[in-house]
Amino acid sequence: LLLPALLVSWVACQAPPVPAGEGPWDGQDVHIERSFVPEQCARTVRSGDFVRYHYHGTFPDGSKFDSIYDRGSTFDAFVGKGQLIAGMDKALVGMCVNERRFVKIPPKLAYGSEGVSGVIPPNAVLHFDVLLIDLWNSEDEVQIQTYLKPEKCTRTIQVSDFVRYHYNGTFLDGTLFDSSHNRMRTYDTYVGIGWLIPGMDKGLLGMCVGEKRIITIPPYLAYGEEGDGKEIPGQASLVFDVALLDLHNPKDGITVENQQVPESCERKSQTGDFLRYHYNGTLLDGTLFDSSYSRNHTYDTYIGKGYVIAGMDEGLLGVCTGEKRRIIIPPHLGYGEEGRGKIPGSAVLVFDIHVIDFHNPLDSVNITTRYKPSNCTVLSKKGDYLKYHYNASLLDGTLLDSTLSLGKTYNIVLGSGQVVLGMDMGLRDMCVGEKRTVVIPPHLGYGEAGVEGEVPGSAVLVFDIELLELVSGLPDGYMFVWHGDVSPNLFEEIDKDNNGEVFLEEFSEYIQAQVDSGKGKLAPGFDSAKIVKNMFTNQDRNGDGKITAEEFKLKDQETTEGHDEL
Repeated sequence: LLLPALLVSWVACQAPPVPAGEGPWDGQDVHIERSFVPEQCARTVRSGDFVRYHYHGTFPDGSKFDSIYDRGSTFDAFVGKGQLIAGMDKALVGMCVNERRFVKIPPKLAYGSEGVSGVIPPNAVLHFDVLLIDLWNSEDEVQIQTYLKPEKCTRTIQVSDFVRYHYNGTFLDGTLFDSSHNRMRTYDTYVGIGWLIPGMDKGLLGMCVGEKRIITIPPYLAYGEEGDGKEIPGQASLVFDVALLDLHNPKDGITVENQQVPESCERKSQTGDFLRYHYNGTLLDGTLFDSSYSRNHTYDTYIGKGYVIAGMDEGLLGVCTGEKRRIIIPPHLGYGEEGRGKIPGSAVLVFDIHVIDFHNPLDSVNITTRYKPSNCTVLSKKGDYLKYHYNASLLDGTLLDSTLSLGKTYNIVLGSGQVVLGMDMGLRDMCVGEKRTVVIPPHLGYGEAGVEGEVPGSAVLVFDIELLELVSGLPDGYMFVWHGDVSPNLFEEIDKDNNGEVFLEEFSEYIQAQVDSGKGKLAPGFDSAKIVKNMFTNQDRNGDGKITAEEFKLKDQETTEGHDEL
């Protein structure tokens, strides 16, 4: 549009030269030479039409008697209604906008034998170089030409809708007078309530988002006789090339389109739940403004508590883990008139989300027994040494880890803090051969931080467990127990050299001998050397590296808590 606009603008500022080479003319009627005719001509001038045109008037010798170019405006008149000399009335009929004609008018169809005092002598032949700028009729209505329409159109503009659109505004001759593209900002307005010129109000109705149309508006439905006082002259037809980007109504709520819902959905999200989800955020015309996928990290938030925009708070309710849905949010439930970052003001937002998992801060460990042996009398308890296999995954099924792939069991002492609290809870009261699925919320798992590179923050964990071996632990507080009666001369038995002092080597040899002979038992699952050294340190009360008879005490002889003793 710019190139034709520049060309026409140049013509409007420079009086065009008179074309050379006249054909034969008898001087009786109007003589028309069509100097330029545009390739496209949607309509031509008819009697009764209103026209706006430029002209340059000369006598046959080339001397100028008048030129509209000198006044920097157009000549505006109705054709065939006596507002023009008869010859010009005839000369304009059949012209196209942007057509240029060289016209010869005999005196009888111009100013005759009287002429115009001081300007046109009697019986003067007049030559006019005419360029038609605009053309309309009082019976004209708004003309709409749609040249691009999306295949899917779920909604069209209605009265009172709010729209965001781009446009190029030109006159009928192609001269550009305004463009939202130049301002790099959409035009945002209500439709049908008087915020726009009447022709634009009418021309926008029925448009789809993504549609492009040309709207031609006669002046009486635009800026009329006065123009806008700036760029648009009076009686100008206007042509708007419009691309609709956005559309909503202030009464709109959110729209939810379910795209993929899992067959099994044991639980749906509620107010107060904490969700982890991926999303692509776009404007209504498909322009991407944000994506969690590009950051390779889920968006994690509470719902129903105002941590996200109101429309998303509502749209995330009632989802299942693994569900995919589209949430369309009007601006009054999004970022409003001001917008935010890449989101323009008054923009409708479209979020395509994929729910990865969710939980509630009040959730505990969920245990589902998948198999239990018929003989299940010995149950795991705190202090027991367990060997088990597991598959660990996220709630959406993403595999995190598996002992089966490593070919070895995972071994722990229950209740000793060797696993996350939720796993500790999930392994209790379990018998050898039993199989369980344990679902652990993040506050009983790896919390908000997760494990870098392995477990995402705030992730719900799912463990499929099979207990393979159970070694009963010792009573709480004991690191070593006797299987029989304790010798009344225990210190003397440990002090083999009878010097009244027991060193770590003597102590270790004695305890290990009791374990080897079956008379005593160390707590299972720990390094035996470390346990014995810990027992020795607890007995060595003054920390001098040896135990005396005065320091040596059995568990039931202790008067203070905090020691794991014999």
